[in-house]
Amino acid sequence: MDILQQLLKHLIQQPQECQWLEFKHNYHSDNEIGERISALSNSACIHHQPFAYLVFGVEDKTHNILGTTFKPKSATAKGEKGKESKEELENWLIQRLNPRIDFEIEEFEYEGKHIALFKIPATVNQPVEFSNTAYIRVGSYTRKLNEFPEKARKIWKNNIQNPFERRIVLSNCTSDQVISLLDSQIYFERMSLPYPSTQKSVLDKFCAEKLILSNYDGTYDITNLGALLLAKDLEQFDLLKRKAIRVIVYDGKNKLNTIREIIGNKGYMVGFENLIEWINGQLPSNEMIGQAFREEIRMYPEIAIRELVANALIHQDLDEKGFPIIEIFSDRVEISNAGIPLIVPDRFIDEYQSRNELLADVLRRAKICEEKGSGIDKVIAAVEVFQLPAPNFLVQEKHTKTILYAHQQLNEMDKKDKIRATYQHCCLCYVNNEKMTNQSLRERFKIDNHNAAIISRLIGETISENLIKNDDPEAKSKKYAKYIPYWA
Repeated sequence: MDILQQLLKHLIQQPQECQWLEFKHNYHSDNEIGERISALSNSACIHHQPFAYLVFGVEDKTHNILGTTFKPKSATAKGEKGKESKEELENWLIQRLNPRIDFEIEEFEYEGKHIALFKIPATVNQPVEFSNTAYIRVGSYTRKLNEFPEKARKIWKNNIQNPFERRIVLSNCTSDQVISLLDSQIYFERMSLPYPSTQKSVLDKFCAEKLILSNYDGTYDITNLGALLLAKDLEQFDLLKRKAIRVIVYDGKNKLNTIREIIGNKGYMVGFENLIEWINGQLPSNEMIGQAFREEIRMYPEIAIRELVANALIHQDLDEKGFPIIEIFSDRVEISNAGIPLIVPDRFIDEYQSRNELLADVLRRAKICEEKGSGIDKVIAAVEVFQLPAPNFLVQEKHTKTILYAHQQLNEMDKKDKIRATYQHCCLCYVNNEKMTNQSLRERFKIDNHNAAIISRLIGETISENLIKNDDPEAKSKKYAKYIPYWA
């Protein structure tokens, strides 16, 4: 018995039609099919089913398999007044659905009888409409969704309850297909676990991690989480290949001339180390002269590159169009991801909130990124050690960008750069259970003691911007004054 026959056997064993399952003996009308697809997709969403099914060839009350003369894969849509048109039925339906969900049509034989089955994915972001009207299943009946506002609200909220990572990207895979598509070797290496002795143990571990889901018929569904992390080739997953990381190296300070570009088509866990190594190989370096030898030192600290790339993966809005991108210029590195952050950039150093907690959790345990809330701290600390300008966190219309700047002396920075660096230094001191002083800021900028007045003016300007404040407003001595972030 093949997978489709096993699926049908499972469906007819359901006690009755339900919100995500409908049986039909034969075809009635094109519009009826469109309305059923809308209703079943919306109902599957509410009832947390990854798919709904519309089956032709089964009697709805008895679940007896009767077979059907309906062949939707080759059928054409009915035109005006019921006349045949030249448009394929499947395309006709797709054009009238909003959003255009990726339903599948299967035709097969079961005990000598022809069966037609529509496999309909649950909607995730909004109700599915057919010809500008959304439908819903109420028991075994199809009704207009606007008659049930509480059900509509559940669909709009379901995106929170059913995060992107948990959704299915590829269904009904055999165990061999799972192993061929996902890099199990890398998973166990990164997790510092011994590789299991049997394939079933590998798959059981993947199921426990929600990388795959086990089906009643012995097949598996691969989740977005599993594919994003462990895909040997993201091109094998149509819905995820646009989430691959891109790195572009430019000649100079603008985008006029591209030197090279790569697309990281492996899953994030599989390709991360090689990606970071490749990026570091493209970065400019400074020549340091020691007592006897010249030494090439990278312009940017590796820990900063590593953490910011990992952050772009973890904090991207996976439901938004777009992909993580690293752009390397002669004077800066820009790291962008789709979506705006859940917290304001001023609080990146002390707060943590991720859209993709499942993704973040696995990457932390795989030692690809730092523990919660410590990644940006380490970026700021490393930037100070390398005497670089403060990173700039920018929130744009539909994406977030972090800019790392090449080395500049204090007198080369503009006022905004200096104030940003002062604020970030103050935050770093605070999260390390210390307080910023004139001396600590002089050390950050490598300013001599006799230039303390320059730093005092900078502290005053940062206070005026309401980014920092005196730890003790009553203290009269400026020499020993200590400062904390505005939010402390």
